[in-house]
Amino acid sequence: MNKFLYSNSNKRYHTLDYFYKEKFHSKVFKISLNAGFTCPNIDGKVGTGGCIYCSNLGSGDFAGNEKDDLVKQFHSIKNMMEKKWPNGKYIGYFQAHTNTYAPLSVLKEKYETILALENVIGLSIATRPDAITEECMNYLEELSKKTYLVIELGLQTIHEKTSKFINRCHTLECFENCVKELCKRKINVVVHIINGLPYETKEMMLETTKYLNQFDIQGIKIHMLHVLKNTRLGLLYQQEPFPILSREEYVDIVCDQLERLRPEIVVHRVTGDPDASLLITPDWLFKKFCVLNEIDKELVKRNTYQGIYTKKKTNVVS
Repeated sequence: MNKFLYSNSNKRYHTLDYFYKEKFHSKVFKISLNAGFTCPNIDGKVGTGGCIYCSNLGSGDFAGNEKDDLVKQFHSIKNMMEKKWPNGKYIGYFQAHTNTYAPLSVLKEKYETILALENVIGLSIATRPDAITEECMNYLEELSKKTYLVIELGLQTIHEKTSKFINRCHTLECFENCVKELCKRKINVVVHIINGLPYETKEMMLETTKYLNQFDIQGIKIHMLHVLKNTRLGLLYQQEPFPILSREEYVDIVCDQLERLRPEIVVHRVTGDPDASLLITPDWLFKKFCVLNEIDKELVKRNTYQGIYTKKKTNVVS
């Protein structure tokens, strides 16, 4: 029997679908957008070249076409969704690159263009902890009072050596300060982490997950490292291959992470969707539903669920 509270299915972790249905009483879709931003570790403000694993689309390989305006991008995806789910609601997902890294006037115009569209109930904005100015933070606070707003922060790892290797170009202290400020202003926070980063051990990956329990975050995205063509990581891998997690190793790590993650934290994803034309390794990522099924089966086998080994939420920093 499933003892997990945040589920109306066979899932033993707090899925995004469950969260949306409980909150909005409707099918909700995130529509990925490319607003044409760059990143401070690309343009030279804090670094150059970007994160070594990112394609030239800046983690937006499935976002809209940058050459199209945002409304056209939005409707091209929405029109496909409506064929199967005609009564859905939508969240505009500013995904590619760093989506708070522009003058406030530009941000307002782009965000509010999407919010004005029919059946849009909120925004999800992917960014970096070093790329939200005080002026932007004030605006986000006001925006969060008017609509459902989520700020998605890339952390990837808490380990400084790895962070430098992948060219993140911000410190853990910077991340902590940003999360605390967002929490203080009651803005929803989702944190991205990556399993399988070069030379990290299983224990290091678990430490990253356990670290997040101390913050009043609302969600997490767990990714498996993609090694892509035309990236610095891809070049490094082709020159000197480093160990890549097998599917079995990845499932084991994710289940351990879920067991140690506070149960009220929504799990937005537990694996990624690689671009088949760019992926070098691991090819088992193409079978996404197999990965999801294996995670479900492993949790059943262990007879465990998200948060079984965690303390109560009262211990979080807000």
